[in-house]
Amino acid sequence: MKRFLLVLACTIAAVLAVPAQTPYTSAKDDKQVTILNGIISKYILENDPAFSWYASSQSSYTPDRSILNAFEASKDKVQYIIFGGTWCEDTQFILPKFFKLQEKSGIPDNSISFFGVNRQKKTLSNFADAFKITNVPTIIVMKDGKEVGRIVEYGKTGKWDVELADLVK
Repeated sequence: MKRFLLVLACTIAAVLAVPAQTPYTSAKDDKQVTILNGIISKYILENDPAFSWYASSQSSYTPDRSILNAFEASKDKVQYIIFGGTWCEDTQFILPKFFKLQEKSGIPDNSISFFGVNRQKKTLSNFADAFKITNVPTIIVMKDGKEVGRIVEYGKTGKWDVELADLVK
């Protein structure tokens, strides 16, 4: 797993080091939905009018203090690998809220790797396959280069944020 993470980090660094090339693709599907595929950032979702769902979903969420405390306490100890689909209603509901948790708890942007997937749950360079992604969103919590756990869609209880806080403790 450490070897894979090293390869992942090198690949991301190499892609981001090439300024003339974006680390993702953007296309509209037959429903005229914008689908981002590859390494993306929350700032793309925040600033592109094609993703108006981002602001409305984020504004409707107020994280519980106990959840914020868990995130704050772990902010320098864990990393997150996220797979989401800009076309997916579950992603549109959960990821803006996750990023609100990130901002309120002080988790640095460089602790999060965010991959956009197409409708087949595939991403550029086959990262989704490497992490065995079957549903989105999937939030993977990593500590010391190892997966601690993951939340898939709304989690097992429907309280994805509570389950995520338990993983980071």
